Amino acid sequence: MVDVSGKPITRRVATAQAVIALRPETKAKIESNQVAKGNVLVTARLAAIQAVKRTGELIPLCHPLPVLHAQVDFENLKQGIRIQCRVTTVAQTGVEMEALTGASIAALTIYDMCKAIDKGIVISDLRLISKFKESP
Repeated sequence: MVDVSGKPITRRVATAQAVIALRPETKAKIESNQVAKGNVLVTARLAAIQAVKRTGELIPLCHPLPVLHAQVDFENLKQGIRIQCRVTTVAQTGVEMEALTGASIAALTIYDMCKAIDKGIVISDLRLISKFKESP
């Protein structure tokens, strides 16, 4: 791991996204809560938050950080859903990996819950949208 002991403790926020392409019929089933495995977006949100909190365990050289807030939002797109995960901490290093992990796990959860009804699901555009650090 990188030594961050000399860095000041600051408030840090990062936002990441992923996009999941779905058939219109699949989106309709998600919106009407008719997917056999249950409420897709609620489950994906919970999975993302759980993943955010465990990022330091999942990625070998990632620092374990105290997560103070995690927000997961979904935006309907013409051909799918955009997932945004925003994470806040007060620490010596940023939460980019936590935000990216949350967005990716939300997308994977949607994939898992819908794979039986949509064989053409595509996850794409996983990326960091923004990161912010307050001055000490």
